[in-house]
Amino acid sequence: MRRFLLIKAVLGPALRLLFRPRIEGAGHVPAQGPVILAGNHLTFIDSMVLPLVTDRQVFFIGKDEYVTGTSLKGRLMAWFFTGCGMIPVDRDGGHGGVAALMTGRRVLEEGKVFGIYPEGTRSPDGRLYRGRTGIARLALMTGAPVVPFAMIGTDRVQPGGRGLPRLRPGLRITVRFGEPLDFSRYEGMDRDRYVLRAVTDEVMSEVMRLSGQEYVDMYATKAKAA
Repeated sequence: MRRFLLIKAVLGPALRLLFRPRIEGAGHVPAQGPVILAGNHLTFIDSMVLPLVTDRQVFFIGKDEYVTGTSLKGRLMAWFFTGCGMIPVDRDGGHGGVAALMTGRRVLEEGKVFGIYPEGTRSPDGRLYRGRTGIARLALMTGAPVVPFAMIGTDRVQPGGRGLPRLRPGLRITVRFGEPLDFSRYEGMDRDRYVLRAVTDEVMSEVMRLSGQEYVDMYATKAKAA
């Protein structure tokens, strides 16, 4: 926690100075108790921006390769991401999805904030893709409310998710939070695939409304492969 506060104290002002982020609906994030933040994923720096614009520390899953580098750059990345709340998981293994789900459940059962991108990967073209049902299983297993959010403009600051962010006049980031979604009406139905799909689609509908993105009823991974 101390490292997170240090990172936020140092990089928070830099973020505000460089990109003048506009934060909308921050009051929708509960001040205490478990909550799931679910949003779109445009570029690499989304996971750097989100922890810096929320009052509470956000824990999220990240590729273990982000924290295994031995170079100076690799060690700095590991220090930053783990300090911000990233929990490294080998998502490429056969049980990667289960490990991510169980990690999220543990975080929420501890009364913390868990951030997730339901698309499962970065959008290949700026559109919003079909959500995977892990978000629904997590919400129904834990009873945690889901606060949808939208990243707007991060893909213009860092196109393609590669290289250093661009510092140009007129580039501005907006992070928009929606009202909490309560799925308690589906309690005990976390194994019903129709319910899981309905919950996931409701979350993605809210993310689409907040972001203004065009929706594509296809998984982003399939779009990338094509």
